[in-house]
Amino acid sequence: MDDERTRLWLPPLALAGCVRAVMLRDTRGRGLDAVQRENYFPATPLVSLFWWAEGSSEWLATPGFSVPPPERRHAPVLFGGPFTLPSHTRNPGEMCAFKLLMLPDAFTALTGVALDRHVNRIVDARELLPPDWRDWAEAMSAAPDDAARLQRLEAFLLPRWQALGTQRPGHRYADWTQALAVRAATSAAGRSLRQLERRIKAWAGVPMRELRAVSRAETAFYAVAAAEGRPGFNWADIAAEADYADQSHLCRETRRLTGFSPEELRRRMQAEEAFWAYRLWR
Repeated sequence: MDDERTRLWLPPLALAGCVRAVMLRDTRGRGLDAVQRENYFPATPLVSLFWWAEGSSEWLATPGFSVPPPERRHAPVLFGGPFTLPSHTRNPGEMCAFKLLMLPDAFTALTGVALDRHVNRIVDARELLPPDWRDWAEAMSAAPDDAARLQRLEAFLLPRWQALGTQRPGHRYADWTQALAVRAATSAAGRSLRQLERRIKAWAGVPMRELRAVSRAETAFYAVAAAEGRPGFNWADIAAEADYADQSHLCRETRRLTGFSPEELRRRMQAEEAFWAYRLWR
């Protein structure tokens, strides 16, 4: 199972509306076998920048999961757009990596990069980022360790984020999704339903219905964590607490977003190394 070298870094409050988190993963010296080197990730509206300190990853063609890119992508820093399906990958050997997760509208505001063409895509970040971001990405690659990378991340993003003068809510998808809807509705140019949906998709890369599905899934995820070991735990209660229509609705959306039924996901999270990314958020 995971050790202290697999961890989650949460941003300071001043960056909470921009950065969701940083996932740090180092498997060197752990002697993981091929199955333990697999990785499961849920569908997410977040965008990512991914630095390799050592190792690489290969995309696995698994039914119900995102389709592997037509050609293998490996670069000093990769960009991943929003994903509407879960992903299944494997590290051929030991690895050490640093993954920055950003809210999509914040990334677009800071870089000018439109996300609608990058949904379910992984690309070399150097092909996409503006010049000052490319310079920063290279400096991140040259940093000696994770602590130095985190310092460079804050030093680069904080003044740029503050310069926008935009206040956004904190860490939960539900708060951010609601704020995004309000911002779209109060923007000056056009307020029809179609215009609102177009505006939200331009900012986030995916439509509002997808964002709301992820918000429900996150609520259910934390409800399950809180209910572990509690007498009388059942999925119908979780579905009601997370605003699903019923338990079947919860099961369908969980399978679409993660590749697994709620119970199978809960069981495998507890037992399998490959679900380390889910455990980080508990």
